[in-house]
Amino acid sequence: MAGPNLEVFKFGMYILFPIGIMYYFGTNLDGKFSVPDFWPKDGQTHKIPYEREEIKKELERLKARNLEVKRQRDAEEARMREVVERRDQ
Repeated sequence: MAGPNLEVFKFGMYILFPIGIMYYFGTNLDGKFSVPDFWPKDGQTHKIPYEREEIKKELERLKARNLEVKRQRDAEEARMREVVERRDQ
């Protein structure tokens, strides 16, 4: 047996260690853990349309983009089919 001094020391560690951790991580959070310019500014984010006209414009833009992507994908698939057909001959 180590004696009462060891028990007092262990009890003190059980109490002070969590308090010390909470004090370290709980004070001056902005100074220790902040990342400058982490969140985008208002001009850098998407603007959600709320008006009917804005929503229509956004839908038309998305449809046009999707059609362009589909057209490019179809062209790429046609090129790949040509390559495969040439290779198989």
